[in-house]
Amino acid sequence: MKQAVVTGGTRGIGRAVSDRLAAEGWTVLVLARHPADTPHRFMACDVADAAAVRAAFVTLQRVDALVNCAGIAGANRLDGDDTLWHAIIGSNLFGTYHCCKAALPLLPDGSGRIVTIASVLGLRGVPDQTAYCAAKHGVVGFIRALALAVAPRGITVNALCPGWVDTEMAARRYAELGITPEQAAAGVPTGRIASADEVADAVMWLLRPESRGITGHALPVDGGGLALP
Repeated sequence: MKQAVVTGGTRGIGRAVSDRLAAEGWTVLVLARHPADTPHRFMACDVADAAAVRAAFVTLQRVDALVNCAGIAGANRLDGDDTLWHAIIGSNLFGTYHCCKAALPLLPDGSGRIVTIASVLGLRGVPDQTAYCAAKHGVVGFIRALALAVAPRGITVNALCPGWVDTEMAARRYAELGITPEQAAAGVPTGRIASADEVADAVMWLLRPESRGITGHALPVDGGGLALP
């Protein structure tokens, strides 16, 4: 039975990914800061804490796939204090680095998979999201470089870049912007907001043997948003 580690797997996209993996017969270890009602094996872990990540992975003998979903967001400006900046960079960028570093010795040559949830904001900018954009751009650069580093081992490394997804994080962003979900959807070329399950579908495709030729890519899942001029 294949084993996957899913960070941030107790809610949103991470929960959808964890559930889909389990439904397809994988053993799932969920790493997250706070416990939640999850049927999967759970270990409390702040991915921004390198020691905590090492302690989680040392319990494992093998990891067939790592799916990095943990992350935080929030509007930040450069005229405020730096707390949110460091928290966002720590969770999204450093967390991805810590988990990849810990997983690599456990991933099997020829079939190991790493998928990281980045964002469309890893491919473009938004004025009040300097920390989140910086972190997600960093994630995209990191996975591209890592993909080349581990290509000789036959391990693939990719990112998904979702746009609007129906999650608690998106709901908080609607509130920041003072818009409704319907208004957000109106700005998407397809006219709709993706579900977390749709992102999980894309993750599962990248984990399958059929995707072994795909590595080093940041695949948008955004309803065509990045195709707009």
